[in-house]
Amino acid sequence: MGLSACDLKIRPRPERAQTVCCAARIPKEVLMRILALAILAIGTVSIGPAAAQTYDPAYPVCLHVYGRGANYYECRYTSLPQCNASASGRAAQCVINPYFASARVPAGRHYRRVY
Repeated sequence: MGLSACDLKIRPRPERAQTVCCAARIPKEVLMRILALAILAIGTVSIGPAAAQTYDPAYPVCLHVYGRGANYYECRYTSLPQCNASASGRAAQCVINPYFASARVPAGRHYRRVY
């Protein structure tokens, strides 16, 4: 059995004893897991942010465009006929903007917020 550096004690004076190096040995399995998690984290971050779909609350009508790789909404129309003119000849359809800022609550019933 050999002695490691952690087992050696330096005694410059008899009243004080110092330990040279007592670094804990980390198993290879733990190092491999840390490396795998680091690679996974870097890969996840490097993909980039996902583009969030937003509805413009200033316009009441949106054009839902269907594409090969992506479907998206263009909310910049003030009326359905205006949107239908843009949708003509395209793979698209006009929909009412659910987040339109001037949307009104149906008449006949008053709604209260519950806090």
